[in-house]
Amino acid sequence: MPIAVLLTSWTMRVSEPSLKTLGNVSLIVVGVIIASFGEIKFVLTGFLFQCGGIVFEAIRLVMVQRLLSAAEFKMDPLVSLYYFAPACAIMNGITALILEVPKMTLMDIERVGYFTLFTNAMIAFLLNVSVVFLIGKTSSLVMTLSGVLKDILLVLCSMTIFGDPVSPLQAFGYSVALCGLVYYKLGADKLKEYVGNGQRSWADYGVRHPALRRVLVIGMVLVTVFVLLGGITFSGALPPGYDPTPYAKGKIDEVLGKTGSQGM
Repeated sequence: MPIAVLLTSWTMRVSEPSLKTLGNVSLIVVGVIIASFGEIKFVLTGFLFQCGGIVFEAIRLVMVQRLLSAAEFKMDPLVSLYYFAPACAIMNGITALILEVPKMTLMDIERVGYFTLFTNAMIAFLLNVSVVFLIGKTSSLVMTLSGVLKDILLVLCSMTIFGDPVSPLQAFGYSVALCGLVYYKLGADKLKEYVGNGQRSWADYGVRHPALRRVLVIGMVLVTVFVLLGGITFSGALPPGYDPTPYAKGKIDEVLGKTGSQGM
């Protein structure tokens, strides 16, 4: 999606071509591609539908940006929403009449709940309003990159809350995409500045609170190990009958035994 939006904005002359921007966005796209190859439940049909959706969504976002920022339009965000929302409603309505309405009954709507449908519609409306305001303040590319961060957070939440499988390759791909997002937002100079400030703050915290610093380091290491082991386990990389508990228990007993004998 970021590459599609970037190329569409260049084609429609909404923004000027920049090789630096293309390189930054390409790093994010490479990470997402790696994560896609690592997807356990990959389906070609869904992937092709997604590709078509990316193309049309990129054109829509760039056209919205043109309505908001082009010299011949310069529309207010809510005014632009007033113009393109009916077109979207008509297209969705035609699709629903063909594919969904013939199979629906009043019982289906009651089963979902009128309040749930109304709340869902209000949230969707507020989402469209926020998207239009974000594009007006920044650009369609920034909005798309925010969507990549949203996808990463969705993967993390689904992995920790619902236990969805995440392969190591998929985790690596999203890590690359996240690093690309940070680099696109800050740039090399800002990153060096923040890293230097972080190192000085961390060293100063270690001088003032050495014990708490050790506890934090151990806690971060344990969390990282558990997350990685959980992802590898759910991905199926380990055999189903594999149980590392006896080995780990033996190692712990061996270490404790050596420590006890040295103390004696």
